[in-house]
Amino acid sequence: MPKRAGAKSLGLGLSPVVRDILQRVSVLAHNLWWTWNPDPQRLFAALDPVLWEATNHNPLQTLAALPPERRAVLAGDSDFAGLLRVCEQQLAQYLRARTWFQRTATPAQKRMRVAYFCAEFGLHECLPLYAGGLGVLAGDHLKSASDLGIPLVAVGLLYRCGYYRQELRRDGSTRVVYPRHDFATLPISDTGRKIAVPLGRRTLHAKIWQAQVGRVPLYLLDTDVPQNQPRDRAITEHLYGGDRETRIQQEILLGMGGVRALDALGVHATVFHMNEGHAAFCTLERLRKLRQAGVPLGRAVARVAASGVFTTHTPVPAGHDRFTPRLFMKYFGPVGLELGLSRVDLLGLGREDLRDRQEPFCMTVLALLLSNACNGVSAIHGRVSRETWQHIFSAHDADNVPIDHITNGIHAQTWLAPEMQPLYDRYLKPRWVGAGPEDDWWRHADRIPPAALWHARQLLRRKLVEFVRARLREQIERRCEPIAELIAALETFDESALTIGFARRFATYKRAPLLFHDAKRLAAILSNPRRPVQIVFAGKAHPADADGQRFVRQVYQQARRAGFRGRVVLLEDYDMHVGRMLTSGCDVWLNNPLPPQEASGTSGMKPPLHGGLNCSILDGWWPEAYDGRNGWAIGDGSPVRSRAARDRRDADALYELLEREIVPLFYERDRQGLPRGWIRRMTASMKTVCGQFNTHRMLAEYLKLYSACT
Repeated sequence: MPKRAGAKSLGLGLSPVVRDILQRVSVLAHNLWWTWNPDPQRLFAALDPVLWEATNHNPLQTLAALPPERRAVLAGDSDFAGLLRVCEQQLAQYLRARTWFQRTATPAQKRMRVAYFCAEFGLHECLPLYAGGLGVLAGDHLKSASDLGIPLVAVGLLYRCGYYRQELRRDGSTRVVYPRHDFATLPISDTGRKIAVPLGRRTLHAKIWQAQVGRVPLYLLDTDVPQNQPRDRAITEHLYGGDRETRIQQEILLGMGGVRALDALGVHATVFHMNEGHAAFCTLERLRKLRQAGVPLGRAVARVAASGVFTTHTPVPAGHDRFTPRLFMKYFGPVGLELGLSRVDLLGLGREDLRDRQEPFCMTVLALLLSNACNGVSAIHGRVSRETWQHIFSAHDADNVPIDHITNGIHAQTWLAPEMQPLYDRYLKPRWVGAGPEDDWWRHADRIPPAALWHARQLLRRKLVEFVRARLREQIERRCEPIAELIAALETFDESALTIGFARRFATYKRAPLLFHDAKRLAAILSNPRRPVQIVFAGKAHPADADGQRFVRQVYQQARRAGFRGRVVLLEDYDMHVGRMLTSGCDVWLNNPLPPQEASGTSGMKPPLHGGLNCSILDGWWPEAYDGRNGWAIGDGSPVRSRAARDRRDADALYELLEREIVPLFYERDRQGLPRGWIRRMTASMKTVCGQFNTHRMLAEYLKLYSACT
């Protein structure tokens, strides 16, 4: 039985009643089912609301910090005890419920077990194992696998410092902060198992931790153990940190180490799903095992490919990891000997052009060549991927390239604001437990009275405005700015104004500053006293992405200009908590990437849960959802000659939409004060987006397309 981190410390010096209460709360906190269910979150907040916020909603850290007198109060609080019993019953009922997979799976599917590998998992803000959309998608994938009952285990890395915390200096430049996390206060358990992985001429040791996500176990590898040299203990220190050598070491641990971890745990997987190329080395470890068992090379390659699923998430060149031949051979020369492959043939498994002996080894190529099932993450991205990788399959026609597409989705319960739950319960009547991909509560969205839907929209916008003001106050106080700035922050934003959100990773192709292309025109749109508009930005760029950090600085400085102050804000340290606040509170979600570089995107799938509307370039998932009535499309997607011309044209198209359609429609009210036309779009957005663009549908498609993998 896995040992829970920090469980022993809860019982020291406490009465049996207090110890029992705290132990039960700790047990509940160790199943991350609570991250998508509101009642246990209310329970944890009730421990101590101030601590709950201060710990970034970490129940175990909140528990550990409770003073003795508060613990004693909780032990005698009948309301707290009653809510604890309700939560325990809800979890037990969830785990016992007959799932969609149990009801519908074929005998062959029931013999399947999926091992899902990813470098990052965004499950909750208190477990900082994610940097952006890839991790959040992976976290939502696990939650839907649990809800649907799909037999899946997941493999990742446990980062001592996670991804960086973002602080902005007075000039808008980024201060990169790496907090060291105490694993004893994270919702993870020690499995008691360890593995050893060859790392060049030395051996790397790793401890296996477990995070339980409903029915799904997530195994996390940690090299910060005494058996390792200091340089090896630091391999799992940072997510996406360090140089190319650190990156290949992390990917060896994830891929090869992940396969060994499953063996050490006695997990027999029949399907190996690599979510992005970071885990592609798992194919080489599986080949090595088969060759050691005496399987001929050709047959071993066929067996590995037949049970491999690979999802590529980016058309951007920087998103595909590449290693120089020298660096690759430093770590994989011995593996090549075990496989019976020459240096040239081994490197050829990751090369686009076999004639180029200097070409770096590409992880995406390795995953594509050793997986029979490959897919992009939207219809457009599937097409772009087929064109991008056409030559490695020697295909004369891109349509013949064996790369399909499965459009991404979101886990609806994770992103649904609690304030919407009464509206859902009364009018949509969702049955979350036991639900399947065919269950679409949102098709009944027109049953919600317009006044009730608009009231919810106003409530969530008001909550967002309060959140923005509080975050700005924290930022200003930390930077020791003048008291005038603090007073201004308390007056920032208008609870009734049209609110636009832009929150995502600040990669340059996402064009965060595009909205400021014509600052004078934008200022006129925002400052109209009869029809005010406000914009909230949030997002990080990788610490090594100088251009992305420059974009952050540009947005920060624009927000402080006279024409935008109080109408435009940039919030620090974008994480899942900030994401939930923005996607639920904004009226319009803005997305203006440079096409076709947005593989899918999922942030825009979250506002429609709350009646939010998308205004987006026709790239990624949006062309599959947009119907002219459920949001807006920026431009028509036709090609232009240069990046500068594209930026100018798209910015003008966005201003035109705001001036002529979006702002007037929002402020057009009837005698009851309701924006009827706007509400009709809200309803259309809920009906057309929520039921289709979710991870329940996504996983059902994976199961349908790839369940033949064995």
